[in-house]
Amino acid sequence: MLLFFIDLFSTVSFKSHFCTESKECLLYDLVCKNDDYEVRHYDSVKWVSTDEEAYFMDKATYTAFRRLFNYITGSNKAGVNIDMTAPVTVKIEEKKWGSSVFTLSFLLPSTHQMTPPQPTDDKVYFTEMPDMKVYVRGYGGWMMSLTSSVNSMLLKRQLDKVQATYNKDYHYAVGYDSPKKILNRHNEVWYIVEGEPVCPTSS
Repeated sequence: MLLFFIDLFSTVSFKSHFCTESKECLLYDLVCKNDDYEVRHYDSVKWVSTDEEAYFMDKATYTAFRRLFNYITGSNKAGVNIDMTAPVTVKIEEKKWGSSVFTLSFLLPSTHQMTPPQPTDDKVYFTEMPDMKVYVRGYGGWMMSLTSSVNSMLLKRQLDKVQATYNKDYHYAVGYDSPKKILNRHNEVWYIVEGEPVCPTSS
Protein backbone atom coordinates (compact mmCIF):
# COMPACT_ATOMS: atom_id res chain seq x y z
CA MET A 1 0.00 0.00 0.00
CA LEU A 2 2.65 2.54 0.98
CA LEU A 3 4.44 1.86 -2.30
CA PHE A 4 2.24 4.60 -3.65
CA PHE A 5 3.85 7.24 -1.52
CA ILE A 6 7.31 8.66 -1.09
CA ASP A 7 9.54 5.66 -0.48
CA LEU A 8 13.23 6.38 0.05
CA PHE A 9 14.10 2.73 -0.49
CA SER A 10 12.19 2.29 -3.74
CA THR A 11 14.20 1.59 -6.87
CA VAL A 12 11.41 0.91 -9.34
CA SER A 13 8.60 3.31 -8.45
CA PHE A 14 8.61 6.86 -9.69
CA LYS A 15 7.45 10.04 -8.02
CA SER A 16 6.42 12.29 -10.90
CA HIS A 17 8.78 15.24 -11.29
CA PHE A 18 5.75 17.47 -11.87
CA CYS A 19 4.35 16.59 -8.44
CA THR A 20 5.76 19.59 -6.57
CA GLU A 21 3.10 20.94 -4.21
CA SER A 22 2.18 17.93 -2.06
CA LYS A 23 4.01 16.01 0.65
CA GLU A 24 2.70 12.72 -0.72
CA CYS A 25 2.09 11.82 -4.34
CA LEU A 26 0.94 8.73 -6.15
CA LEU A 27 3.88 6.59 -7.26
CA TYR A 28 3.98 4.25 -10.22
CA ASP A 29 6.11 1.75 -12.08
CA LEU A 30 6.96 2.79 -15.63
CA VAL A 31 6.25 -0.16 -17.93
CA CYS A 32 7.26 1.48 -21.21
CA LYS A 33 7.27 4.84 -22.95
CA ASN A 34 7.39 6.36 -26.40
CA ASP A 35 6.87 9.81 -27.89
CA ASP A 36 3.09 9.45 -27.89
CA TYR A 37 2.24 7.94 -24.50
CA GLU A 38 3.44 6.04 -21.45
CA VAL A 39 2.28 2.78 -19.92
CA ARG A 40 2.30 2.79 -16.11
CA HIS A 41 1.49 0.28 -13.41
CA TYR A 42 -0.33 1.39 -10.26
CA ASP A 43 -0.95 -0.73 -7.17
CA SER A 44 -4.35 -0.67 -5.47
CA VAL A 45 -4.88 2.38 -3.26
CA LYS A 46 -7.73 4.15 -1.45
CA TRP A 47 -9.30 7.48 -2.45
CA VAL A 48 -12.06 9.72 -1.13
CA SER A 49 -14.59 10.42 -3.87
CA THR A 50 -17.80 12.18 -4.80
CA ASP A 51 -20.08 12.16 -7.86
CA GLU A 52 -21.58 15.10 -9.67
CA GLU A 53 -23.82 15.03 -12.74
CA ALA A 54 -23.42 17.78 -15.33
CA TYR A 55 -23.11 18.42 -19.05
CA PHE A 56 -19.53 19.66 -18.72
CA MET A 57 -16.60 18.57 -16.57
CA ASP A 58 -15.81 22.15 -15.50
CA LYS A 59 -19.13 22.63 -13.72
CA ALA A 60 -19.08 19.18 -12.13
CA THR A 61 -15.53 19.47 -10.81
CA TYR A 62 -16.14 22.91 -9.30
CA THR A 63 -18.94 21.57 -7.11
CA ALA A 64 -17.27 18.22 -6.41
CA PHE A 65 -13.91 19.78 -5.50
CA ARG A 66 -15.51 22.00 -2.85
CA ARG A 67 -17.26 18.98 -1.37
CA LEU A 68 -14.03 16.98 -1.06
CA PHE A 69 -12.05 20.01 0.11
CA ASN A 70 -14.54 20.45 2.94
CA TYR A 71 -13.96 16.81 3.90
CA ILE A 72 -10.17 17.16 4.14
CA THR A 73 -10.39 20.49 6.00
CA GLY A 74 -12.36 19.12 8.95
CA SER A 75 -15.85 18.26 7.71
CA ASN A 76 -15.47 14.66 8.81
CA LYS A 77 -16.60 12.78 11.92
CA ALA A 78 -13.14 13.01 13.49
CA GLY A 79 -12.97 16.76 12.83
CA VAL A 80 -9.38 16.44 11.58
CA ASN A 81 -7.52 18.14 8.77
CA ILE A 82 -6.11 15.82 6.12
CA ASP A 83 -3.14 16.76 3.94
CA MET A 84 -3.82 17.41 0.28
CA THR A 85 -2.11 14.92 -2.02
CA ALA A 86 -1.63 14.61 -5.76
CA PRO A 87 -2.95 13.88 -8.25
CA VAL A 88 -6.67 14.63 -8.30
CA THR A 89 -8.57 12.37 -10.70
CA VAL A 90 -11.87 12.78 -12.52
CA LYS A 91 -13.50 9.64 -13.91
CA ILE A 92 -15.34 10.60 -17.08
CA GLU A 93 -17.96 8.49 -18.83
CA GLU A 94 -17.47 8.10 -22.58
CA LYS A 95 -20.78 9.62 -23.71
CA LYS A 96 -21.43 11.70 -26.81
CA TRP A 97 -24.72 13.28 -25.77
CA GLY A 98 -26.48 14.40 -22.62
CA SER A 99 -25.25 14.83 -19.11
CA SER A 100 -22.65 12.59 -17.50
CA VAL A 101 -21.71 11.56 -13.99
CA PHE A 102 -18.22 12.79 -13.12
CA THR A 103 -16.43 11.15 -10.18
CA LEU A 104 -13.81 13.36 -8.54
CA SER A 105 -11.31 11.68 -6.21
CA PHE A 106 -8.57 12.80 -3.81
CA LEU A 107 -5.83 10.33 -2.94
CA LEU A 108 -5.89 9.61 0.80
CA PRO A 109 -2.47 10.16 2.45
CA SER A 110 -0.61 7.19 3.94
CA THR A 111 -1.69 7.97 7.52
CA HIS A 112 -5.36 7.62 6.50
CA GLN A 113 -5.16 4.76 4.00
CA MET A 114 -6.29 2.06 6.43
CA THR A 115 -8.86 3.93 8.56
CA PRO A 116 -9.82 7.29 7.05
CA PRO A 117 -12.17 9.57 9.01
CA GLN A 118 -15.78 9.00 8.06
CA PRO A 119 -17.43 11.76 6.01
CA THR A 120 -20.25 13.86 7.40
CA ASP A 121 -21.58 14.53 3.89
CA ASP A 122 -23.45 11.50 2.53
CA LYS A 123 -22.29 12.42 -0.99
CA VAL A 124 -18.68 11.73 -0.01
CA TYR A 125 -17.49 8.11 0.03
CA PHE A 126 -14.36 5.96 -0.27
CA THR A 127 -13.20 4.06 -3.33
CA GLU A 128 -10.34 1.66 -3.85
CA MET A 129 -8.69 1.90 -7.21
CA PRO A 130 -7.68 -1.59 -8.34
CA ASP A 131 -4.20 -2.74 -9.28
CA MET A 132 -3.99 -1.67 -12.93
CA LYS A 133 -1.95 -0.58 -15.91
CA VAL A 134 -2.86 2.63 -17.71
CA TYR A 135 -2.04 4.39 -20.96
CA VAL A 136 -1.04 7.98 -20.16
CA ARG A 137 -0.84 11.16 -22.21
CA GLY A 138 0.44 14.31 -20.49
CA TYR A 139 -0.23 17.94 -21.37
CA GLY A 140 0.30 21.39 -19.89
CA GLY A 141 -1.98 24.31 -19.09
CA TRP A 142 -5.31 23.92 -17.36
CA MET A 143 -7.45 20.81 -17.08
CA MET A 144 -10.76 21.88 -18.60
CA SER A 145 -13.50 20.19 -20.60
CA LEU A 146 -11.98 21.24 -23.92
CA THR A 147 -8.34 20.39 -23.18
CA SER A 148 -9.30 17.10 -21.55
CA SER A 149 -11.49 16.10 -24.51
CA VAL A 150 -8.84 17.00 -27.08
CA ASN A 151 -6.11 15.06 -25.28
CA SER A 152 -8.30 12.02 -24.66
CA MET A 153 -9.13 11.99 -28.39
CA LEU A 154 -5.42 12.24 -29.30
CA LEU A 155 -4.52 9.41 -26.95
CA LYS A 156 -7.31 7.21 -28.31
CA ARG A 157 -6.13 7.90 -31.85
CA GLN A 158 -2.61 6.73 -30.99
CA LEU A 159 -3.89 3.64 -29.16
CA ASP A 160 -6.20 2.67 -32.01
CA LYS A 161 -3.34 3.18 -34.48
CA VAL A 162 -1.28 0.47 -32.74
CA GLN A 163 -4.38 -1.70 -32.12
CA ALA A 164 -4.08 -1.44 -28.34
CA THR A 165 -6.99 -2.74 -26.27
CA TYR A 166 -8.27 -0.52 -23.46
CA ASN A 167 -11.45 0.28 -21.55
CA LYS A 168 -13.52 2.55 -23.78
CA ASP A 169 -16.39 3.07 -21.31
CA TYR A 170 -14.58 5.79 -19.37
CA HIS A 171 -11.24 7.52 -18.89
CA TYR A 172 -9.57 9.62 -16.22
CA ALA A 173 -8.67 13.30 -16.34
CA VAL A 174 -5.78 13.77 -13.92
CA GLY A 175 -4.46 17.03 -12.46
CA TYR A 176 -1.36 17.62 -10.33
CA ASP A 177 -1.48 21.35 -9.56
CA SER A 178 -3.39 23.66 -7.25
CA PRO A 179 -5.42 26.51 -8.80
CA LYS A 180 -2.84 29.04 -7.55
CA LYS A 181 -0.04 27.57 -9.67
CA ILE A 182 0.28 29.47 -12.94
CA LEU A 183 3.39 28.16 -14.72
CA ASN A 184 4.59 24.65 -15.56
CA ARG A 185 1.24 23.02 -14.91
CA HIS A 186 0.82 19.33 -15.70
CA ASN A 187 -2.26 17.24 -16.47
CA GLU A 188 -2.83 13.78 -17.87
CA VAL A 189 -5.39 11.53 -19.55
CA TRP A 190 -5.53 7.86 -18.51
CA TYR A 191 -7.12 4.87 -20.23
CA ILE A 192 -7.06 1.51 -18.45
CA VAL A 193 -5.11 -1.18 -20.29
CA GLU A 194 -6.95 -4.37 -21.21
CA GLY A 195 -4.82 -7.41 -21.95
CA GLU A 196 -1.13 -6.86 -22.64
CA PRO A 197 -0.04 -3.23 -23.05
CA VAL A 198 1.22 -2.07 -26.43
CA CYS A 199 4.12 0.36 -26.44
CA PRO A 200 6.01 0.35 -29.76
CA THR A 201 8.98 2.61 -30.38
CA SER A 202 7.89 5.82 -32.06
CA SER A 203 9.08 6.25 -35.60
